[in-house]
Amino acid sequence: MHQSNIRHRQSVFRLQALKIFLFSILFFTLYFPKCDAQFSIMEHDEQNMNRMFHFGVALGYNLSNYKITLDSNFISQKTILNVQPVKGPGFNLGIVSDLHLAKYWELRFIPALSFAEKDIQYTRKDSVVMKKIESVYLEFPLLLKYKSKPYNNMRMYVIGGLKYSIDMQSNALARKAENLIKVKQNDYSIDYGIGVELHLPLVVMAPEIKWSYGIVNILQNDDKLIYSSVLNRLRSRCILFTIHLEG
Repeated sequence: MHQSNIRHRQSVFRLQALKIFLFSILFFTLYFPKCDAQFSIMEHDEQNMNRMFHFGVALGYNLSNYKITLDSNFISQKTILNVQPVKGPGFNLGIVSDLHLAKYWELRFIPALSFAEKDIQYTRKDSVVMKKIESVYLEFPLLLKYKSKPYNNMRMYVIGGLKYSIDMQSNALARKAENLIKVKQNDYSIDYGIGVELHLPLVVMAPEIKWSYGIVNILQNDDKLIYSSVLNRLRSRCILFTIHLEG
């Protein structure tokens, strides 16, 4: 009953966050007008260079899974025949803060709340078992951004850096967990991506795709758990599609 109540509260929380995410997209779509042909991207650059920082919001959809390394005892055991990662959906809500370093360079910090789902599929002799690992991350990426020269009212950019994440739903300390896969609370990753800035009269809209590669093992080893004992390492992987709205 206790576990059922926890799952229910988590589902309600994710549903409310999803409503906020969809409402935010609808609001910005309806509120901001289409690009004015007389608007100059150079004017926007001059305004930004006159102020060291600018801010915005980030709304994203993610697909995440694990890079799995099997344990050496996987070959000797006969219970589990195969282990495969399966991508799960999620979404991100973040606050953008940019520090202007030079004309085409920015240092970007985007603290975000990320909802992610990563599944692991186990093939047994008589069945297929799916283990679902749901996470709610507080993410703190620090990224370096390089922008191209403008073309009309748009320009391309590349971005890359490091990210630290805290999993607020980590189950690493769970005790009653015979069929659980335990993951650690802290994670570190390398992030990189590409995007395009669309300079509108009142806002800069920037669709972006970014890849995230975890660089540490987040598996909490427990040889007493059957689904964990055949694993040696779990490293997070994520593709993130984001729309940035910046002033």
